[in-house]
Amino acid sequence: MQPVFYVRDIPVYGDLILSPMDGFSDLPYRLICREYGSAMSYTEFTSCEAILRDARPALRQLDYDPSEKPQLSFQIFDSDEDRIVACAQKIEALGPGIIDLNMGCSVSSVSGRGAGAGLLRDPQKVARIFSRLSKAVRVPITAKIRLGWDARSRNYLEIARILEDNGASLIAVHGRTKEQGYKGVADWDAIAEVKQAVKIPVIGNGDVKTVADIARIKAHTGCDGVMIGRAAIGNPWIFQRKDRHQVTVEEVIALLKRHLRAMLDYYGPHGLILFRKHAVKYMYGMPHVAALRAQLVTCESVERFHQLVDDFQWRYRQGLLPDEAYSEPASEEETEWSCDRATIACA
Repeated sequence: MQPVFYVRDIPVYGDLILSPMDGFSDLPYRLICREYGSAMSYTEFTSCEAILRDARPALRQLDYDPSEKPQLSFQIFDSDEDRIVACAQKIEALGPGIIDLNMGCSVSSVSGRGAGAGLLRDPQKVARIFSRLSKAVRVPITAKIRLGWDARSRNYLEIARILEDNGASLIAVHGRTKEQGYKGVADWDAIAEVKQAVKIPVIGNGDVKTVADIARIKAHTGCDGVMIGRAAIGNPWIFQRKDRHQVTVEEVIALLKRHLRAMLDYYGPHGLILFRKHAVKYMYGMPHVAALRAQLVTCESVERFHQLVDDFQWRYRQGLLPDEAYSEPASEEETEWSCDRATIACA
């Protein structure tokens, strides 16, 4: 199999990639998505300050499985140049294939302090950071950006050229500004402009919800790969280029149970609590599950969780539910996330 593109000298053998998402792209789910076809692994974005003081939760976010290498990227964030460089040097010893700087997080507690999308407001600072990073570490350095801070400061082309000129090996572009968050329509024209402006690989991100969207964004932008965030939660089949209506109820329930086992093995009993936000997305759109989803998202017992899911599965097998695997959502509003939006705002 020929690589689709390279991150400097690291071959990437596919064009679909699970987006880094705080609270979602942890080790258990990354492994599932890699198995289903995600071509790279990005960790949850992790604070440089927390890493430098050896905070255990931050270091645990950098856990990985050897099978994820070399297409494994540690994503970090900070506003301080010295901390970013020191953090990159520290975590390089842990063995990532790539180090990625988050320049796209729109959450005010991050961007308002000059990190994440806040870095877009200071292009010369970005130039200094990447110039230093490219000299300080041996692994490729990449960035995930937005189009700018707001509609009046869409400086994505300036930032993209600065990144390339200062040693970045790949740019992932979310087609919205910080001010937009996840509202409005992602600007694929802007992603296409970035692709035309630089020679390094460009990953397109934003408004990819279906298999048809994958083909559309690639044709529209010419991007080397497609990063999928919210639409991949509870839906790793998208990396197999399968839409949800092509997946059976039995397939969903089998993977839901397997994912829960992986969470419990990795996190212990607390894994159930962390898994609940995944569970409601696995069940999304399935027939007659509104009450079940409400129960799953508050369930505090693994035994009770299995009982609820097994009861639903039994009723489905007995023909007590409609034959179709999924029903279409009635409106765009129904596709909003049932979990806390703040936890995925850095996708």
